[in-house]
Amino acid sequence: MHILLIDDDATTRYMARATLEQEGFAVVDASDGVDGLAAFKRDTPLMILLDVMMPNMNGFDTCKAIRQLPEGAHVPILMLTGLDDAASIESAYDAGATDFVTKPINWPILKHRVRYMLRSRRALDDLAESQASLADSQRIASLGSWEWKMGADRGRWSDELFRILGLSPGQLETTTKAFLTLVHPDDRYKVETSFRDSVSKGEPCGFDHRIIRADGSVRIIQQQARVTLDNSGKTAIIRGTVQDITELKQAEEQIRMLAFFDGLTGLPNRQSFDQSFREALSYARRHNKMMATLCFDLDRFKRINDTLGHHIGDLLLQEVAQRLRRCLRTEDPITRMPSEEFAGNVARLGGDEFTVLLREIETAQDATKVARRILDTMALPFMLDGHELVVTASVGISIFPDDGTDVITLLRNADAAMYHAKELGRNNSQFYSQSMNSRALERLSMETRLRNAIEREELIIYYQPQVDADTREIIGVEALLRWQSPEHGLIMPNDFIPLAEETGLIVPIGEWVLRSACLASADWQRAGLPPTRIAVNLSSASYRRASLLGTIKAALRESRLDPSLLELEVTESVLMGDSQITLETLHNLNDWGIRIAIDDFGTGYSSLSYLTRYPIDVLKIDKSFVKELIDNSGALGIVTAIIAMANSLGMEVVAEGVEREDQCRRLRSLGCRFMQGYLFSRPVPEEQIVELLRHGVIPALQPA
Repeated sequence: MHILLIDDDATTRYMARATLEQEGFAVVDASDGVDGLAAFKRDTPLMILLDVMMPNMNGFDTCKAIRQLPEGAHVPILMLTGLDDAASIESAYDAGATDFVTKPINWPILKHRVRYMLRSRRALDDLAESQASLADSQRIASLGSWEWKMGADRGRWSDELFRILGLSPGQLETTTKAFLTLVHPDDRYKVETSFRDSVSKGEPCGFDHRIIRADGSVRIIQQQARVTLDNSGKTAIIRGTVQDITELKQAEEQIRMLAFFDGLTGLPNRQSFDQSFREALSYARRHNKMMATLCFDLDRFKRINDTLGHHIGDLLLQEVAQRLRRCLRTEDPITRMPSEEFAGNVARLGGDEFTVLLREIETAQDATKVARRILDTMALPFMLDGHELVVTASVGISIFPDDGTDVITLLRNADAAMYHAKELGRNNSQFYSQSMNSRALERLSMETRLRNAIEREELIIYYQPQVDADTREIIGVEALLRWQSPEHGLIMPNDFIPLAEETGLIVPIGEWVLRSACLASADWQRAGLPPTRIAVNLSSASYRRASLLGTIKAALRESRLDPSLLELEVTESVLMGDSQITLETLHNLNDWGIRIAIDDFGTGYSSLSYLTRYPIDVLKIDKSFVKELIDNSGALGIVTAIIAMANSLGMEVVAEGVEREDQCRRLRSLGCRFMQGYLFSRPVPEEQIVELLRHGVIPALQPA
């Protein structure tokens, strides 16, 4: 047995055949109604997929002709139509169609629909074969049956029909009036009209509708009914089946949600947004309208994930989506067209990046108003699982047709404008301009050069001494990365480290710095210099990798450096992530004798709990506090608290960014002995740090 496919479109036939054959069905196809009718007569199929608009004989006439054949009375016919008006749907059912789907066809759902229709046909065949087996078949297929004789007060309902309705057999009178009390109020007119038309015309009918069961649950059922005529040609008996198709409808909806909506936020995804965007562009071109595209993401969202974990990050994205829905759900023409579904206007493209489509605006300033509304909404505090977060967003705007005439260009330019907003300090909106394209190309060029920097030996390490302020003795050095670019000269970390973090290059670069610093320290000792502790700062991404221990062990083994001379600096975001891998890694490093220092302490989400949970040896006071130490009482209070806390926990304190003698004296008065900064030495190349280590002390102020 096979499925007969009748469609004049070769592409549709190919896609339908591929979909059905993948499900194990044999398929015979025909390109028009005449050939299809001949194919049906040669070999009766399991069911028929029938196009409406075809040459020679259209789908309606073909369907009628098949129904007039003895073998065609009960064959399921699924009509494929690009017509979605009520008259066309009525014509399909009038011709004898079992059901219909509209084009373009959702192929994953089609195979479910075909299987469902074949299951219904098998149930009806079983009904004809044996009344005894009908009850079992109905229970398996969740298919009930009923019969009503014209002029009778009551009809006959099967036990399964009572069960589908949520009732016990005989619990409700088997009358049309009683049945209608269970039909959803919004569907009653359709049910009454369909049955009335079937009786008056003596023709079959089929439709879906909702019912409300006694327990209050709503189910979706499908009605199929046929009439038996008396000798005068009038309807004598109408018989039908009722099938609970709730699960099928839910499956269809789930497939639709998976295909077109973001699973985390429930917003339309990129595929759905692209489709809405193309439709909006087509409308704007036809009516000469202006449109705007807004791309925005949250500023420093990665830091929230790294610090508080992805669970909090996900909660934040969900709340952002809710705020977007609320702040854009308005009837004004700036955010949506009348009678337009809201869902087409805002979408999540991925990560923390969202986009808003303004389908019809009068001026570019309308887009600015919406951007301002978004920024104001995002700026309100978020309460997430006991954490209060204040975040900002950056918005980029592109205008159709000024900044592009297709989806890809408009999105790309809005994205470029968003990054320009970040460059200008974040928490603002910017329109696209051509100069942004140049900056984007330069950024891409820098990424390419950076990927080759290690291989071409362009990365170098500078070293800055850490000093005992009382004796000016060098107690250690910190390894600091620089990039000696042939094209641009010496590039400082702030100009390329963010790009390295964004692209993932920071991990191999950090491993190179670690290995090079260990080798350098060991070489200094072999050259007769005293053993000197060397501090290396690895990225948060490195600490989340299970391979980090192996990398550090390999660097120590290759350099033969004593582990006690290695100090690894971590940021507070690494510790606040509370990753089990990070916890185990730091304890293992501590067991090896490696010192652990917290870099830039006080600038992140400081917490006493992680200071006791992790094996911390050193707190490094961030230079921003040292800079304000003399003139800012707040900074003084923070530094005082950090030093007192470190002393109470038995930790060493190193102040960074010490540039003036008065800062040094104030830190000494507070109990901080170890310092690092321009007062003692700038970061210097290896040959200069070797000279400083040879002397062992820094006797005088270094020139600024």
